[in-house]
Amino acid sequence: MIEQDTVRLLRECDTGVKMGIASMDDVLEHVQSGSLKSRLTDSKGNHEALENEIASLLNRYHDEGKEPGAVAKGMSRMKTGIKLGLDESDQTIAQLMTDGCNMGIKSLNRYLNQYQAADEASKGIARRLIALEEELSVGMRPFL
Repeated sequence: MIEQDTVRLLRECDTGVKMGIASMDDVLEHVQSGSLKSRLTDSKGNHEALENEIASLLNRYHDEGKEPGAVAKGMSRMKTGIKLGLDESDQTIAQLMTDGCNMGIKSLNRYLNQYQAADEASKGIARRLIALEEELSVGMRPFL
């Protein structure tokens, strides 16, 4: 049970970190403020580093991870495109990123509760990803 929950939790972390990176990629070209661009770029780098750690752990279990669902990715891109099409401002970008962070935090906490038998390393990864999302969300507040 421990290994099964560990792999499942790591897969969900993999999906979450990939969604976060994709979301930042979707908005970075629209950012106007240098300080907002810097925050997003730094956060993206932190997400990519964690993505590499997750991939390494999953590799130990001979698992390739989990790509975000096509529907979820498509809906996220569509929402971003529509919102930025109506108002291409840093405020809109900050709102989109805050919403995404909040969804990620909620999902990851749910998975931590669901996969309680996961090993401490994978739980630590999930908590670190939650912390990254919380940090980014707080970092968006000055731009709202």
